[in-house]
This record gives sequence, C-alpha cells and structure tokens, in this order.
Amino acid sequence: MPQTETPGTEAAPRIRLRWWTELPLILLVYACYSAGRLLARGDVTTAVDHGLAILRVEKLLHINAEHPLNRLFTHEAWLGVPADFWYASLHYLVTPVILVWLFRSRSLHYRAARTWLMTSTFIGLIGFTLLPTCPPRLLSAEHGFVDTMAQYSSWGWWGGEASAPRGLGGMTNQYAAMPSLHVGWSLWCGVMLWRHGRTRTARTAAVLYPLLTTIVVMGTANHYFLDAVAGAAVMGVGLLLAPLVMRTADRLRTASAARVPSLAARIPDRAAASPAASVATSPATSPDTGAPIVSGGCQTSTGERIPRQRESRFGAGTEPGASPSDAGDGAPAAAR
Repeated sequence: MPQTETPGTEAAPRIRLRWWTELPLILLVYACYSAGRLLARGDVTTAVDHGLAILRVEKLLHINAEHPLNRLFTHEAWLGVPADFWYASLHYLVTPVILVWLFRSRSLHYRAARTWLMTSTFIGLIGFTLLPTCPPRLLSAEHGFVDTMAQYSSWGWWGGEASAPRGLGGMTNQYAAMPSLHVGWSLWCGVMLWRHGRTRTARTAAVLYPLLTTIVVMGTANHYFLDAVAGAAVMGVGLLLAPLVMRTADRLRTASAARVPSLAARIPDRAAASPAASVATSPATSPDTGAPIVSGGCQTSTGERIPRQRESRFGAGTEPGASPSDAGDGAPAAAR
C-alpha cells in the first residue's frame, strides 16, 4: 500500500536521498555534538553554582524527584546496574536504529525527522556552552547524591569518572548536563515510533522509552529533573524551527543548481570561436593574394598545389575567369 502524507508533514523531497550522503551528514552532526561537549567546558565553580541553583529551585517547587530515585538505585543493585547500562548504551544505539528505520521504511518522513533531530541537537550544544552545569553525581556528598556509575563501574565497561569507556573519561565534558539530550533524543524516538509505528508494540515502546529514560537519568544522578524538562523544551523548539531549516536548505540548493547553468552559458561556443569552424562554414580568401584558404590558418601561395589536387582547365594557381596567359602575377605566360 503506497504511503500517503498526513497533514503537517513535508512533501516528498524532489531529490532522492542516498545513504552515502546521509551517513556522512549524520556522522558530521554527531562529531559536532561530541566536539561541542568538549569545547564547552566551563569553569568548575560556575558549573557547580548552576547545579546548586537548579537544585534550590526544584526544592522550592518540591519537584526534586532525583533524590528518592537516586537513593532507590543506590540501594537496589538490580535496578541501579540496568539503569547504568541503559544510560551508557541506549542513547547511542536506539537513535541511529530509528533513523535507519525511517530512511528505509518511511522515506517520505525521514528528511523532516532528521532535520528536527539535528536542529534540536545544535540548540542543545548552545545550552551546554552558555550554561555549564554540574550534574547531581558530581556535587559534594552533603547534597545527598551517589554516583551510581562509579558505584557499579565494576559491572560495566565505563569508568568511575564518567559514562565513557574506562580511560576515556577525560575526553568528555562532565558539565554538559543542561539540557538533557538523553531525554531529548529519547523523546524524538518516542514520537517517531508513535507516529510511524504500526503495531501495538511500537506504540508501547514510544511511551515507555522516553519515560524510562527520564527516570534513569535522574536515578543515576546524571541529570536534574529540570534538565529533563529543558531537554523536552529543546526538542519542541527544534520541531518549530525544522521547517525553516528545510526551506533554507532548499533555497540554497536551488540557488546552487541555478548557478551551474549560468556558468555554462558564459562559456563561449567553441564551434563559433574556432578558426577552423569559421573556415568550414564560409569560404574565405587570403587578403594579400586572393588565394583560397584551404585549411584553418593555412593558405596556398601562387602556383602552389596541394598533393593529389586536380588541376583545373585554367591551369594551376589560376582563378576561374582569369586569362591563361595571366597566372595572377601580372606577367604574360610567354615571359615566364
């Protein structure tokens, strides 16, 4: 059954997207995401101040859900260990799988979905740069948080200092907590599964995956509740900006395509500019002797014959209508 577009979705792209162009684009965005987290390393004191400010606001509003969740994950290893695996793995596995699924099976919706994800990711990088935030797990013990990634590090491949593989903790930005793109990306995955999945299992996963991810990031003390809210807000802004980004990309592509014919039009016609072509299209004579030009740039001198050229009845080197006694040099034949 052919796919039909629902209201509010983009029209089918005029240029078919290819995996060998999409894959480098996705890798480029992910490289920018990773590099941006590294470059946005803020001052530790500033990051701690931001984290404590968020925690105070949450306590004031009684929405600091990360405290009870963190205590639960700390005391119950059967919850804490799977949660750490969830946090360290699914963020980097589920999102690419959903992208590939959309590209192969829901191609009409892929470009809009991919643009939404990328736009939101770049907005998140702006947040990391402007608001470096210390996550709960890095606050001093007096604030009541336990780093479950460090507590259960012997169970997984990550080290005690971060969710990165052992020995690579120094290559990550520990203070890129606001907004939570773990929550943002999981929300994107949930929306894609809900809108484009056709089974009850897909719809169930669409609800559970972002919900459980939100619980995991707070229970492992990697994010505050407001980090999760900010991650959802970033995805909302990205969704609003995605159509503008696509229209801008289309204009740039159209302008680039129009520039190619205009450059070709400026190149002079080689046939018209070639001396050989002008000779072939119109008979020409030498301005000095009146002898016919038999090839481009080459002229025959008086009395000269081209090999195997048939002599005319007027004699070699004479023009039709000229006197046989006059070969063109003004001297009578007898004198020659």
